[in-house]
Amino acid sequence: MSSDNVETRIRILNATWKLLEANQGQGVRMSDIARQAGISRQAVYLHFPTRSELLIATTRYLDDIKGIDARLASSRNTATGVDRLDAFIEAWGNYIPEIHGIAKALLAMKDTDEAAELAWDDRMQAVRHGCVAAINAANNDGSLASDLPVKQATDILWTLLSVRNWEQLTRDCGQSQTQYIETLKRTAHRTLLDGPVRS
Repeated sequence: MSSDNVETRIRILNATWKLLEANQGQGVRMSDIARQAGISRQAVYLHFPTRSELLIATTRYLDDIKGIDARLASSRNTATGVDRLDAFIEAWGNYIPEIHGIAKALLAMKDTDEAAELAWDDRMQAVRHGCVAAINAANNDGSLASDLPVKQATDILWTLLSVRNWEQLTRDCGQSQTQYIETLKRTAHRTLLDGPVRS
């Protein structure tokens, strides 16, 4: 891909990101994105043949520029399942405020917009993948609650880490980000693990 094509692609992704956040997902059409990026609608379609591809690419672009892989490195390099669980909760839980604008937009759109639903599901499956890894690590070292099947434990962790739960605990209940992370860790330990709860 030529440098001009790369630059145009980045302009499109940045325009999409800004419009989604500014409008909370409402009325963001390909023509709006083209106008924001300063290019033709046809040029947008040359880079992203469908709106679904564009929205998915935008969320992945956001992950790239915010360094999600580096944030997850600590959870991937832990010695125990409990440490991996805690590190994943910290990594994703502290990432939510940074991507909340685009997450809120996709949530607002997804029930009536198939492209937004596909983009949202793509990112949430990536989060679930991290939950699977954390739960498998706890299961492999014997710290997962003995009466809790792996899939059920994964479902619970995935639900605990939802954007809507972050909104409710921080926005509606007034918890600080630090309190939110500690609440999630404590809840995860009590629900998912055998043995004493770590503070």
